[in-house]
Amino acid sequence: MSKDLVVKTNRLNQAFQVLTLAELHIVQLAIVDARETGTGFNSDTPLRLDALRYAEAFGTTRQNAYQRMKEAEDSLFNRRFSFYDEDGKLVKSRWIQQVKYLDDQGAIELVFTTAVVQGISRIDGVKEFFTQYLLSQTAHLTSVYSARLYELIIQWKTTGKTPVFELNNFRDQLGIGVNEYQRMHHFKARVLELAVDEISSKTDITVDYEQHKKGRVITGFSFKFKQKKKTEAETPKKGDSSPRIEKPSQIPVNIVKQPENAQKDGLGHRASKITGLIMSNGLADRFKRSDESVMDMMKRIKEEITTDAIADQWQSKLEEFGVVF
Repeated sequence: MSKDLVVKTNRLNQAFQVLTLAELHIVQLAIVDARETGTGFNSDTPLRLDALRYAEAFGTTRQNAYQRMKEAEDSLFNRRFSFYDEDGKLVKSRWIQQVKYLDDQGAIELVFTTAVVQGISRIDGVKEFFTQYLLSQTAHLTSVYSARLYELIIQWKTTGKTPVFELNNFRDQLGIGVNEYQRMHHFKARVLELAVDEISSKTDITVDYEQHKKGRVITGFSFKFKQKKKTEAETPKKGDSSPRIEKPSQIPVNIVKQPENAQKDGLGHRASKITGLIMSNGLADRFKRSDESVMDMMKRIKEEITTDAIADQWQSKLEEFGVVF
């Protein structure tokens, strides 16, 4: 399954969403197959997901896989997610616009919404950066919070550390309801620490987290992680006719970066890109003044960027937080 790469824009990856684990599996599998086959992007060529494909990817029976798929698609059809575009505007969307059940074939057909299509098919090399990871890395995680946390932190694979995830945004990105795990010790024990432990034991990375405070109040978390070392293949002893056994090898995931020769945009676009990256990377609270709204902050920063030198300073500042340009 070396080709089973889940690839999507960082903006889509960081979306505020509420999904069950089965729904997330559908999204992951659909992204993989849609990118490889070019289907699911419009109603003329819907994407077909077979129960056997799901069963092989997530280690279950075909019958159970189809039942999970039907239940997940039924609820996923009504699920919404939201994200900030490059101008800092909040955009809301559904995941899929059409689904068809093929009971006699043990399969479903679906068509993505425009926002999802743009988030998994467009690689223009100028405006978007992408996160990718092997589907198999999250296939054995039993908590949807573990799978979502893995997606969020693996975006920072090149640095091995994340910026501070502001608490409220972080909860929304993990899909935690407003009334769920309101007490911090419940959130840490039942969501955060569970997810960190499961990721470290079942995926290709080990994770640690740090909490950040304003006074005595926890306002966010940051993460550091390391790739597990690859292991060498076992070589049969002399005279041993048994087949050569390969030990598990973790395949590193990467961030797909913009081409070096991407055309430079004007100063106005640079300002919009900088403010957009501040929003999409959850850094608004880092740069917002106490008396400012988010929109006021974005307006101020855009007005400050009057020269390329100032834009360079802002770019350097964001790169210190792990933002990739």
